[in-house]
Amino acid sequence: MVELNFNANEHEPQSFDVLPPGEYEVCITGSQMKPTKTGGEMLELTLQILSGEYQNRKLWDRLNLVNSNPEAVKIANGTLSSICRAVGVLTPKDSSELHNKPLIAKIAIQKATEKYDESNKVKAYKPREPVNERTQPDAMQPAGDSEPDWG
Repeated sequence: MVELNFNANEHEPQSFDVLPPGEYEVCITGSQMKPTKTGGEMLELTLQILSGEYQNRKLWDRLNLVNSNPEAVKIANGTLSSICRAVGVLTPKDSSELHNKPLIAKIAIQKATEKYDESNKVKAYKPREPVNERTQPDAMQPAGDSEPDWG
């Protein structure tokens, strides 16, 4: 038994209603590889909404990185590429390198089926701010904290 000293009257209940379709500012707060029912592996990402009416709500996305269906792997790799580009980490060695970096997720509603209730589905990812010439790093400049050579 655990002593709680908790009063539910002092807190709003957690809502699990689906979010309206739209674009949300999110960050990845967790990631792990999980087995699939068919013997493959999926990267499960935990997303947290960063702002607005639904701030702090969580969503999940699952990328079938190892699957007997090559189309599922192609879609998962494309999605992972979108995430990497959106957060500016093009060659992550570990999924944790994608954590806590803001990006935009386009959220849709997946209709209920006989097995599952209505739920949210991530349809796409993009950078939080549009990439333009002012935010694009100069391709000729090395990355890092080196001092400029003022001659």
